[in-house]
Amino acid sequence: MESHSFSIFVILLISAMSAPKLIFGLTPCEFPAIFNFGDSNSDTGGLSAAFGQASPPAGETYFHTPAGRYSDGRLVIDFIAESVGLPYLSAYLDSVGSNFTHGANFATAGSTIRPQNTTLSQSGFSPFSLNVQYYQFHDFHQRSQVARTREVFQKLLPKAEDFSRALYALDIGQNDLTAGYFLNMSTDQVRAYIPDVLGQFSTIIKYIYDQGGRSFWIHNTGPVGCLPYILDRLLVRAPEVDKAGCATPYNEVAQYFNIKLKETVVQLRNQLPLAAITYVDVYSVKYSLISQATKHGFKHSLSACCGHGGKYNYNRNVGCGGKVSMHGKQILLGRSCNDPSVWINWDGVHYTEAANKWVFQQIVDGSFSDPPIPLKFACHRR
Repeated sequence: MESHSFSIFVILLISAMSAPKLIFGLTPCEFPAIFNFGDSNSDTGGLSAAFGQASPPAGETYFHTPAGRYSDGRLVIDFIAESVGLPYLSAYLDSVGSNFTHGANFATAGSTIRPQNTTLSQSGFSPFSLNVQYYQFHDFHQRSQVARTREVFQKLLPKAEDFSRALYALDIGQNDLTAGYFLNMSTDQVRAYIPDVLGQFSTIIKYIYDQGGRSFWIHNTGPVGCLPYILDRLLVRAPEVDKAGCATPYNEVAQYFNIKLKETVVQLRNQLPLAAITYVDVYSVKYSLISQATKHGFKHSLSACCGHGGKYNYNRNVGCGGKVSMHGKQILLGRSCNDPSVWINWDGVHYTEAANKWVFQQIVDGSFSDPPIPLKFACHRR
């Protein structure tokens, strides 16, 4: 009887130790703030504040009005904020109605790690590259503490100690890959500049660390070869498409980027001894969602919910919410689908709220993290 009981105890102990949800000896982190850096995957209003609000039907599912997000609703970063008990992040660039007590969002749609030598109107890439986002953060860090000496700002800006206790989230790099392809570079040429891109990424992490940042939550890049705007624009040939309908060469480059990003994270852990750096494999999560859409409760994997025409319901000249002039009248062509909750892609580039929520639910418990630690324990070094 004692032997049987001991065996059961050992089995339960091994099972518990292998489950990423159960972290023995650690207390949950209390993040007082989140500072986010990235592109449209986590932009909560930066580009809209700088260049004009995303037009309807953006935001229709959750906010019921455009809310600075290139989606029908919430993004992964919104669900991250909810899960740690914080309000949604205000965009640093948005001066209307913003409250930065619990952090700020420096992400803007179209951003890259490496600065681009083009304008937004020429290429669609944001002038707010990662180094610019860091400059904004640095300025925010210093000026917020000066402003807090005035009582009126004390309830709008973070405390000094919150910067070292905050979660620093980063989701950027996807546009660095597509930028090369849009300049007609070969796959080998894109691969060749990835080390330079990640060198610049590493430098920014070190800068944030020098500003007191200690807890980093870093997403790798997703399967860009599964996005309608890539499939439509780059005219992928049939032999280069996998069983899920995704463009293999572009996904292979994304995977190479992620391998090198993970190596960069390992190096950063050695160089920044006080930092807790979590690498999150969102590529695997997103590819699983797209390649097994029906299994996960979705009906549409590669077509855009909101768009107009073509194989993927995507037209770069008439995007989501796009109108054309016909007989002196403005006609809406870029319409939303009837039920975004069963679509993965929102507008050919970005994910629906339903897809973002599903992705978040897979990563929050640490199942796709290195180290395999849940978000709520991401302040602990492993």
